[in-house]
Amino acid sequence: MIEFKLPDIGEGMHEGEILQWFIQEGELVKQDQPILEIQTDKVNAELTAPATGKIIKLFFNEGEVVEVGNTLFQILEENETFIPAPPIVVEPPSNNEEKEMKPITNTQEVTINRPLATPYVRQLARELNIDLQLVNGTGPAGRITEHDLQNYQKPQPIQEVEPILSVQHPCHTQEERIPLKAIRKKIAEHMVKSSTIIPHVTHVDELEMDALKTMRDQFKTYAEQKNIKLTFLPFFIKAIVTALQEFKMLNASVDDHTNEIIVKNYYHIGIATDTPAGLIVPVIKNANQKSIFQLAEEIKQLAAQAREGTLTLEQITGSTFTISNVGAIGGLHATPIINHPEVAILALHKMEPRMVIRDWEGVIRYMMNMSLSFDHRVIDGVTAVRFTNRIKELLENPNLLFMEMN
Repeated sequence: MIEFKLPDIGEGMHEGEILQWFIQEGELVKQDQPILEIQTDKVNAELTAPATGKIIKLFFNEGEVVEVGNTLFQILEENETFIPAPPIVVEPPSNNEEKEMKPITNTQEVTINRPLATPYVRQLARELNIDLQLVNGTGPAGRITEHDLQNYQKPQPIQEVEPILSVQHPCHTQEERIPLKAIRKKIAEHMVKSSTIIPHVTHVDELEMDALKTMRDQFKTYAEQKNIKLTFLPFFIKAIVTALQEFKMLNASVDDHTNEIIVKNYYHIGIATDTPAGLIVPVIKNANQKSIFQLAEEIKQLAAQAREGTLTLEQITGSTFTISNVGAIGGLHATPIINHPEVAILALHKMEPRMVIRDWEGVIRYMMNMSLSFDHRVIDGVTAVRFTNRIKELLENPNLLFMEMN
């Protein structure tokens, strides 16, 4: 008999929350058949059967948090005989009170031929109270997509119209309690750690975007022919990587245990992405080795996977510098919190036409603010300003940006 323990499926992972069991006790399963879905602070993952056999026992309920190394379930392999342990005789309590025993039960109806869907779509279906068995999947191999859930119409039961008079206390209707757990809990813990350990300083500057906008517009049609959505972000990544190669202290981290600064000679850029599950930071590895079009395509793919909850551990770890692009939803400036253990983060804000002074005359230019938060233990204010000045120089003169590329 195999005891399947929760493995470490993430860097530094200590626990995971069981989102859904796909089987129940006594059920026959095949090797590699999905058994349960679990959510960690990094990713949602489906764990599969290690062998073909019979599920003997489930040790946790859906919604419970399990520490790494704890046994999740027991499986009896094929051709293996199960010899149950002898029953344990328990004397009744002296006070004649019966102790309540809560069996481990599956809280959802289980089916072997379950619909194909990503963990993100399953979670969304639970939030919308939609039975995936009733949804027609339009994705590859009949996979149910987020679009299918949006288009699904629940059958409406026929109800008799009956006047109901109810009175609720105002305090009961004006408050809602939401458990702080799973990814949101880990985000909170990470932000507290970062703001507690790192002395944050934020420097704000503005960019003139007219020249870059003209260049982007020139290449936009060509990019569309290649099915690439060309935004400003790939240009920013290239400019930032070029500046990081010159100001290496901003592409570093601090080892708090050894009191050492670790300077990175590789450039893995994290892109803070808003998702239904919270803030996720997918990482573009070796950004200095990729073209503008390659960066644009990878940004598109990572953003889609982040929203669907299908990012792998490799895709969300190892960043050396992070960008928070909030320009699409607005905002003039902010004080972004550094993605520990990195030493800096750059927030990009909305682009808008503004009146500025050029050659002693007032003119209209497309302007954008950027906010650089940096670790003052490692980076001085003068270095931070010079770093953003270099980014400005490259983006306000995009031809120079291309000349500086490797």
